[in-house]
Amino acid sequence: MSKRRSARLRKKLCVGEFKELGFDIDLSFPEEADEASIEAFYEAFFTQAIDPLGLIYGGGDDSGFVCCAGRGSVTDEQRAAVEQWLSSAKGLKSYRVGELVDAWYPGITAV
Repeated sequence: MSKRRSARLRKKLCVGEFKELGFDIDLSFPEEADEASIEAFYEAFFTQAIDPLGLIYGGGDDSGFVCCAGRGSVTDEQRAAVEQWLSSAKGLKSYRVGELVDAWYPGITAV
């Protein structure tokens, strides 16, 4: 049984039509990668893939979460653009781009 909530409360809770989606990224760098090459990768990643799409990345060197810089959801097109950028990125051993999930309530896959 679902609860009836006002639009104001749904917006505050980021549910229903106000749900915000994002996705996980797992990155793997070669063993020989030094700190400078990893920093160069992230500089290019942010300036070429994340910032131009209006996204933000939170996490560490090997994994993180991507969501919209403001209110709203990441689109399938934005997710695909990040994945395409990663597929051609230099200095990366492997990567995994997750499916769109609820940014506020992890573990719930978008339909």
